[in-house]
Amino acid sequence: MSAPRNSLDAIASEITRCTKCPLHKSRKNAVPGEGNPNAKIMLIGEAPGYWEDVKGKPFVGAAGKFLDTLLAEAGVSRAQIFIGNILKCRPPNNREPAPDEIQACTPFLDRQITAIKPKLIITLGSHSTAYIFAKAGIYIQRHNRNPRKTLQNKRSRLGFTRFPNIPPSSSTLQRQIQTNTHRRFQTA
Repeated sequence: MSAPRNSLDAIASEITRCTKCPLHKSRKNAVPGEGNPNAKIMLIGEAPGYWEDVKGKPFVGAAGKFLDTLLAEAGVSRAQIFIGNILKCRPPNNREPAPDEIQACTPFLDRQITAIKPKLIITLGSHSTAYIFAKAGIYIQRHNRNPRKTLQNKRSRLGFTRFPNIPPSSSTLQRQIQTNTHRRFQTA
């Protein structure tokens, strides 16, 4: 096994046993993330949904099907990337992540990023975008719907390019958002 794979497996094991926040009490399965340990591209969502909680894998519901379509259009397969989330357990009723939950889970994400060393991180949602940008000392406000426009091609001291995007779960709800998401993935 490779060093990144060993590291990711150890992190995943810790995540499945984690009790740092109350979300562990209601989860069916923790969702550590999955994919290529040597991925050049890492996708980071916000939190697992219902089907992710059931299966213990990221982006396996309707949003995952849409994500697979976007990846195929970009000529990328899941085998080439790593997919994770800010939170590793599903929040009740798919509510937004709470600050204390983000604080409890993001050390795992930071270690995953360090192990993988991606060249490109695609954030899928406002919480993942805000977190990754803050790691580079860039603070965005929640109402800024297009941080990419103002921060296009900016490289961080973390050694990767960030590409914020709308989460596939939101994109499945509205046709216009879905069309825009297709365009954004094609230009990444």
